[in-house]
Amino acid sequence: MANYTAADIKALREKTAAGMMDVKKALDEAEGDMAKAEEILRVKGLKGVTKREGRTASNGLVAAKAEGGSGTLVEVLCETDFVAKGERFGALADEVLAAAIESKATDAESLLAADAGGKTVQQLLDDANATIGEKIEVKRVARLEGEHVVSYLHKTSPDLPAQIGVLVATEGGDESVARDVAMHIAAFSPSVLGRDEIAEETVENERRVAEATAREEGKPEAALPKIIEGRVNGYFKENVLLEQAFAKDAKKTVGKVLEEAGAKATGFARFKVGV
Repeated sequence: MANYTAADIKALREKTAAGMMDVKKALDEAEGDMAKAEEILRVKGLKGVTKREGRTASNGLVAAKAEGGSGTLVEVLCETDFVAKGERFGALADEVLAAAIESKATDAESLLAADAGGKTVQQLLDDANATIGEKIEVKRVARLEGEHVVSYLHKTSPDLPAQIGVLVATEGGDESVARDVAMHIAAFSPSVLGRDEIAEETVENERRVAEATAREEGKPEAALPKIIEGRVNGYFKENVLLEQAFAKDAKKTVGKVLEEAGAKATGFARFKVGV
């Protein structure tokens, strides 16, 4: 009989996140040698990484940190919410975030190649794939710099880690108004900062749709220009951060709130897990 105890099984499970039967088999094969058993689990797990590549990773979490005029936001995905809310996955996301901050990565590709304690982030994920037994990937990363940069994380369920993450960069004012705007972004999901960031072809398409809809509704010809402009402006108010009604005071736009605080938004990023 292999020389290991129930405490050894528990310790190895906690260290690797592998299933109980897999841990017992590895300990049997390693004749109770914990280090060798861990290596066995890793090797067997890595054999399954290729098989997991075709799976869908739509659960996970977002992690963020902002300080000293810069902020970083990452989205790390896994297959199930069970893994997403586990301590091991959370610790992995913290390592990925730390690597993103250190490397100043602005996209997933550069982050995967970045150093993470002597190995690349991609190797870190491969190891996690092996021990946890699920497809794990970094989907997105964002980095902002500015006079003030704040981060905000929001839980859509108390049982899960943060599913929505926001970074906001501002000039002037103070961090409190930036944080209010970050919370607004989390709730109202704007697409762009200002309307000048929306492609002209998108605006023209909205005009065509507005005109076709108005004609279908039988609106009088003379009223069409005003109706069309009203509906296009409605599109802007829905998608442009500075033109959205502010979450804490719908009588003011986000732009107006920033103006009154002596602040100007210079950029933002918003991630929602799996979207």
